[in-house]
Amino acid sequence: MSIRHTVLFSGVSAILAAVGPSAKAQSLIGEVLCGPKAEIHAKLTRQFGAVKTGAGLRGPEAVMEIWTNPKSGDWTLVQTYVEGNSCIVAMGEYWENLNPTETPETAG
Repeated sequence: MSIRHTVLFSGVSAILAAVGPSAKAQSLIGEVLCGPKAEIHAKLTRQFGAVKTGAGLRGPEAVMEIWTNPKSGDWTLVQTYVEGNSCIVAMGEYWENLNPTETPETAG
């Protein structure tokens, strides 16, 4: 594990500690970290220097958000629910924004 990953996982642990012991939820994809939307979003902004750079609906009950740090390239995938909780479902590095050069009609 790289130093950068160790720092990222340490940061996720800090988020978990900040939102309390009830923030853990089990899922088929492994451990997911959840808490009040405002707390998760504030931590992503303050601690990771992340900004929300994309979002899309995942049905009537949830929104998927991508948070990225424009300087480091670190990214966080967050699912936010209508009742007010957010869950960090994935984190990584080397995020790259892509600008499609083809439309669906011209793609092979």
